[in-house]
Amino acid sequence: MGAEITVVGLGPGHPGHLPLSVWEVLQGGKRVFIRTEQHPVVPWLKEKGVPFKTFDYLYETGQDFQDVYRYMAETLLSEAAREPLVFAVPGHPLVAEEAVRLVLQEGPRRGLKVDVLPAMSFLDVVCAALGLDPVNGLHLVDGLRLDRQKPVPGVANIVFQVYSRLVASDVKLTLMEYYPETHPVTVIRAAGVPDLERIEEHPLYELDRLDWFDHLTSLYLPPCPGAAGQCHYPLDSLVEVMATLRGERGCPWDREQTHRSLRPFLLEEAYEVLEAIDQEDMYKLCEELGDLLLQIVFHSQLAREQGFFNINDVVKGITAKMLRRHPHVFGDISVRDSAEVLANWDKIKAREKGKQEPVSILKEVPRSLPALMQASSIQARAARVGFDWPDYRGALDKVVEELQEVRQVLSGGRTAELERELGDLLFAVVNLSRLLGVEAEVALTGTIDRFRRRFQYIEERARQCGRDLASFTLDQLDAWWEEAKKVEQIEKKRNNFHAGRKPKRFSE
Repeated sequence: MGAEITVVGLGPGHPGHLPLSVWEVLQGGKRVFIRTEQHPVVPWLKEKGVPFKTFDYLYETGQDFQDVYRYMAETLLSEAAREPLVFAVPGHPLVAEEAVRLVLQEGPRRGLKVDVLPAMSFLDVVCAALGLDPVNGLHLVDGLRLDRQKPVPGVANIVFQVYSRLVASDVKLTLMEYYPETHPVTVIRAAGVPDLERIEEHPLYELDRLDWFDHLTSLYLPPCPGAAGQCHYPLDSLVEVMATLRGERGCPWDREQTHRSLRPFLLEEAYEVLEAIDQEDMYKLCEELGDLLLQIVFHSQLAREQGFFNINDVVKGITAKMLRRHPHVFGDISVRDSAEVLANWDKIKAREKGKQEPVSILKEVPRSLPALMQASSIQARAARVGFDWPDYRGALDKVVEELQEVRQVLSGGRTAELERELGDLLFAVVNLSRLLGVEAEVALTGTIDRFRRRFQYIEERARQCGRDLASFTLDQLDAWWEEAKKVEQIEKKRNNFHAGRKPKRFSE
């Protein structure tokens, strides 16, 4: 019967580049779906009487490109299950076509045969127009995925899908992190298409000043001498500063420090990062992460001086570890959910350490963690092997039970047992928090913050009265406490009101 889905390429833009085999399939009577009508060959197909449907409407309704291509592939697979069809895409079907990749991946799983008929890609005509030989080295970069695909300045680069001035602006900002602002960039539009082809060279900083970008526009960047292996986020400058501070003519305080003497500073910086996160203050978070990074560089410099390791070893080690422990991302392992990810993580971790004898799964929880965090982590690890309440109700009953035991100890005058029973009660409360999806540490920190604010309100009210806080009765202090709570509620409503009136671009 032939293929249920025949994927064909429309070439780079000129009808003369359309392969004969593709043309015969397009005329063969099967239903034809075209990814986008924004291609010079499409009007020619209309003139030749080839009927087709396009997916251009999806680009207006999808949340992002990945969403568009997933829906596109699903539509094709569903339609092909009923009747064979042709799916036509610009250029070569296997070059930067996400929808094709999804169809090729999912089609056989659904019992659908998928054939691919190649065509010239944009790369062929770009190389011809610029006289490039790919054998000399050529790196391709998707202009819409620069967050995941990075240029390699040491070789020639072609950036494709630069279809608008807005995209060009984003691309320019990213490229300027790798290239000098005056680095030459050749802008190529509609290569190989008569009357549409346009090729111009501009310095990188002028890239987004052009106004003739379209869906057939790509960029060519020649190799940048001396830039090969350039790091995107170099730590060298910070490492050099720390080495200088620790040097013979450096800072006396920094020279005196050891791994052990730095422990309180590392803990303090970590907590300040957490505070910035709780406050949702991104500017503060950026600053605090820098302070925390300094501690990591400091410890690495100490180890380097002692001949143990340096910051490069730290980065190399954690990068390799992340690759090993995420085989479902960087390998061929499939997982159902995050619980299975954690289970795989523990198995991989055990293999890495070459454990020969059974070791407690609780051993990995650092004893140096704050008690609430340590309790939550221990409970979560025990839960991975099924040692857990079915839901929060059992944990809630346990809290009531532990509270009753505290009361019994108090009523019986057995104060020596009080510390143990209060510990059991706190442990039970942490367990309840975990099963309710609440971080006990975060919840307690929030309560502490509220207590701070309300008590400071009481202090302010006492100052307004011109008297010492201790001179007021408990009833008066309680009244101000309740007043502080009401003020908080009013302030919260006011903030919610103003948040609701924010422009859409800020509230989304």
